Amino acid sequence: MRDVAIVAFAQTAHRRRTDELSEVELLMPVLHEVLGATGLKANEIGFVCSGSADYLAGRAFSFTMALDGVGAHPPISESHVEMDGAWALYEAWVKIQTGEADTALVYSYGKSSPGRVRDVLARQLDPYYLAPLWPDSVALAALQAQALIDAGATDEPALAEIACRNRTAAADNPHAQLTGDVPAGDYLVRPLRTGDCPPIGDGAAAVVLAAGDAARALCARPAWIRGIDHRIEAHGLGVRDLTDSPSARLAAERAGAFERPVDTAELHAPFTSQEVVLRKALGLGDDVRVNPSGGALAANPVMAAGLVRLGEAAARIHRGASDRALAHATSGPCLQQNLVAVLEGESPRV
Repeated sequence: MRDVAIVAFAQTAHRRRTDELSEVELLMPVLHEVLGATGLKANEIGFVCSGSADYLAGRAFSFTMALDGVGAHPPISESHVEMDGAWALYEAWVKIQTGEADTALVYSYGKSSPGRVRDVLARQLDPYYLAPLWPDSVALAALQAQALIDAGATDEPALAEIACRNRTAAADNPHAQLTGDVPAGDYLVRPLRTGDCPPIGDGAAAVVLAAGDAARALCARPAWIRGIDHRIEAHGLGVRDLTDSPSARLAAERAGAFERPVDTAELHAPFTSQEVVLRKALGLGDDVRVNPSGGALAANPVMAAGLVRLGEAAARIHRGASDRALAHATSGPCLQQNLVAVLEGESPRV
């Protein structure tokens, strides 16, 4: 296995609406920033991979327009996943492991503001039994939250505390969309109030990966990917225990998260109830700092929020605020798909 690290991370200031910007205009400053941090030029990158969703853009093959921001001529080695950018990072990591590239640029973006994202996300449901009923993403999350309450795993005040902690932490994050004292609000779908749910907004993120000595040359303290894995639950919600996440636990085990304690965890938990599930599945105690960036409750750009979790964890390692961090990304209803990565810094060479 090759040693691969995240050597740079950049993201937009996440906003409720960016009507004045196209996807390319949203993305280009982030790409310039992340490449500028490494000193690399676009034509010096070995592989490019992106993550986005045509359903958000409302047109097929919308990701090809984003390549205008990268520069596809002269021809580049490029790929795309119709997933959160965390899965694009996984593909890039595999590409580097094969030896076909030493560096990779990974980016993702999403504009949720033009449409009704709760309905858009219903299109990822089972097309025979669930999707025709049009249950939206918040209603399904509420089912999970109620299952946790019925099982005695949490209650509404505890969920409110999770929201408060995340958004208080986000006060130190200049990119966050919601920070500070956000009111619990009215019930959106009982038992979830507006404060238990993520903000709707637009945003983009990008990271640069590099292998071995190339990573050390590009970054003073690379965030080494010591393990990464992703797993999926059954598609049918009726056959799952919504109070647990075996796929997240298995992904963490395969990524080596249980071999030694982590000091930081960036969890992609768009709803407060999902943090309860993930803490249990990943065995995170009170000694682990969870979502120091504010997490997805502070900013949730669809298709980029998972990559942001990896980037935020890496950035803490870059600046010496963390030595061993866990980063998590999810996709699908009620934590259906889960990716876990373990990142580590190395001690400075004497």
